[in-house]
Amino acid sequence: MNIVLLSTYDLGHQPFGLASPAAWLAEWGAAVTCVDVAVQPMAEAIPTLKSAQLIALYLPMHTATRLAAALLPRLRRLNPTAHLCAYGLYAPMNEPYLRQLGVQTILGGEFEQGLVDLAAALAAAPPIALPPVSLARQQFRLPARAGLPGLERYAHLQLNGAGQQVVGYTEASRGCKHLCRHCPVAPVYNGRFRIVQPEIVLADIRQQVAAGAQHITFGDPDFFNGPAHARHVVTALHREFPQVTYDAVIKIEHLLRHADLLPLLRQTGCLFITSAVESLDDAVLQVFDKQHTRADFLQALALCRAADLLLVPTFVTFTPWTTARGYAAFLADLEALGLVDLVSPIQLAIRLLIPAGSKLLELAAVRDLVRPFDEAALVYPWAHPDPAVDALYEAVFTQVKASQNAGEPRRLTFERIWQAATAVLPAADIPARTLSPEPVFVPTLSEEWY
Repeated sequence: MNIVLLSTYDLGHQPFGLASPAAWLAEWGAAVTCVDVAVQPMAEAIPTLKSAQLIALYLPMHTATRLAAALLPRLRRLNPTAHLCAYGLYAPMNEPYLRQLGVQTILGGEFEQGLVDLAAALAAAPPIALPPVSLARQQFRLPARAGLPGLERYAHLQLNGAGQQVVGYTEASRGCKHLCRHCPVAPVYNGRFRIVQPEIVLADIRQQVAAGAQHITFGDPDFFNGPAHARHVVTALHREFPQVTYDAVIKIEHLLRHADLLPLLRQTGCLFITSAVESLDDAVLQVFDKQHTRADFLQALALCRAADLLLVPTFVTFTPWTTARGYAAFLADLEALGLVDLVSPIQLAIRLLIPAGSKLLELAAVRDLVRPFDEAALVYPWAHPDPAVDALYEAVFTQVKASQNAGEPRRLTFERIWQAATAVLPAADIPARTLSPEPVFVPTLSEEWY
């Protein structure tokens, strides 16, 4: 059976979500082709797409799903008889809309075995009905990366004075123990997580290092969901490849709970930790059910600095509870905390998305705020109670895009945003600014649209 696994966008990474199921399907006996239209011209894949019996689209995130939705009509024209499948985190969340577009099978959660079961059913008889979400524990295979574009075509790491480094990407776990209301992982995994066996994680890193990777991004929603698992992986990684660095995503709550592991991360080559802080306002953090406070973030920041680790916070800066004064205070906080160099400018222009199945909709105040679901946009639209805040968001987002297109340094972009944010405030509401220290170079990935 000819099978095409197709990715539209995966945050600049070589997609684990193609390489992993490709190995499972090849082991079953399929002829598998991986297509990543984020870095490959679609025209290159047309002959393969026309001959495929199964075309499966990987949907790990919102942007990937919107791009896939736009692509589906073209796929159906190219191959009217192929079975269309959507898999990944956003597939079950958007099942009704995807089925309207012609998708016949939806797979979420742990999808590898489901794809094999689907291929077997298609080969034998009309397809069986498969559950849209499976959280069954799996024995993973070594991801098959040979059929994907080379790592050099994906995001790279920028180091001060050392040029660019090739970046690999792997996943040591999926899902999350937590139920943050705004997070798209929670509706699918509902507080559970699944590990990728450490020998598979290490073998995957090994093959990427052989392909030129000098740095590894761990794509787990939270690397410390399984702290013993994480400790084992990074210790073995550093033992075998002491020159290879890495980064990971870790929740503030876990940085505090497992502070004893921070020196180990530094010793084993962790360059930076990304943490979804989301807000410095305790009221917003409570709405999101983040299970941390502003004070917790400040403590985690101090712990990371004491361990000589960079903590890179991400934010949802524009919410229905954001005020113009609060936004300016947020900017002043970043400056006072010495975070201007660490925070990507796009993080200053992130507007809350409320996707299908969002746990935010459990709150009556949110249900009263949103308009009917917009299937094409894949969100419940909302407008800020104060139109001036929505206007500020548009101004900030436009400025960030212009600054990124011009290649401006982060501090200059921050200054432009500060001017835009304070221009709409009376003088008495403009917060005092703290003189920033000298600019600090921060290792960054070239793809910042996370």
